[in-house]
Amino acid sequence: MSSNKLNVEGIMLFEQPFARVPYENYRKVFRTSQKNIEKELSAVQATSSDLAKRTKGDDGSSADGAMKAIDGMITRVENLKRKLSELQDSAGIPTQSVMRERLEHLAAVENVESANTPEFQRWADVRLDRWLVDWALRNGKEKTARKIAEEKGIERLVDIDLFSDICRIEEALGRKSCTEALAWCSENKSALRRFKNTLEFDLRLQEYIELARARKNMDAMVYARKYLLAWQDTHLAQIHQASALLCFPPTTSCGPYKRLYDPARWANLTQSFRLAIYNLSTLPTEPLLHLAMYAGLASLKLPACYDPETKNVDCPVCDPSLGRLAEEVPFSHHVNSTIVCRLSGKIMDGDNMPLAFPVSGQVYSREALEDMAAKHNGVVTCPRTGETCGYSSLRKVFIS
Repeated sequence: MSSNKLNVEGIMLFEQPFARVPYENYRKVFRTSQKNIEKELSAVQATSSDLAKRTKGDDGSSADGAMKAIDGMITRVENLKRKLSELQDSAGIPTQSVMRERLEHLAAVENVESANTPEFQRWADVRLDRWLVDWALRNGKEKTARKIAEEKGIERLVDIDLFSDICRIEEALGRKSCTEALAWCSENKSALRRFKNTLEFDLRLQEYIELARARKNMDAMVYARKYLLAWQDTHLAQIHQASALLCFPPTTSCGPYKRLYDPARWANLTQSFRLAIYNLSTLPTEPLLHLAMYAGLASLKLPACYDPETKNVDCPVCDPSLGRLAEEVPFSHHVNSTIVCRLSGKIMDGDNMPLAFPVSGQVYSREALEDMAAKHNGVVTCPRTGETCGYSSLRKVFIS
């Protein structure tokens, strides 16, 4: 089997969010359509059942009432048709188009046999562009992300609209407003319930705290009865604590209530919201670019990378910037050790044996030292210690 054979399964592990985001969006369109159908058809069925139960009479008033009821049913059905058509045109069809294009993009790599083919190189370039856009969006650089997507023609392959919504809601939370986030919770209530996510309660509790901070105690009590009591089965202790908050001013030094008044709760809410929307959209919490780099760095990271005397300028882990990412990944684990020449970067093995300088013991590959000797009349020099000797003086090193 060729060592360059494409690992399609490994590639697809990174691509699950890529296909899942538009799928979740289409599910949302479907659920909205279903709710509208159930609501309007239930009313139509109720009206038709009422008409069927009416006693037949000869007077015109009964016939007029029936006609009005039928006209009302027709109007409801026509309104339902219009709503569904608008929803399909505005969200359904565009989402279907995005899903189709993304699946076709993934299907293209399944027919590629080798990583060295031009087809895969083009596909990998598009993937890197997608990851750069993802990184830019996660770091608040929306204009940069849009520019890259536009220039590369990959608008349908990236989630700019999703991150635009995230940015809008996080900006509102930064202004200490829960309105946008609560609207999002309302749209995704069933999904949040399925994941047992309590973001909505946390937002409601924060609005209650802000009323208590403003010393609007009556408004706070009304708010608690309307929005917090619905969570008493799962958050009774927190509701009790929130009720007692009205007895403490914002300047209190009492630990539990001082923490409730802590402005840092807004930053925690922003983080909780981002985790919730990532979870619902099946997005990883780290940029995809970082995850791919983690995978590569984990295969290269060695203890020697953190020794100032053995740092390699060609090693990504030894690089000061990439090395910070490498701090979060484990060391590379090799069942069989691999020794790489520091001059040529090639693996030293039976075909390219390691040779050592007689005094310093510095080891380099036979190919690299032969090339050096050919250029300097049979003399080789260690680049680390400056030791010089004839090529014939080098000692063979046997790997065991």
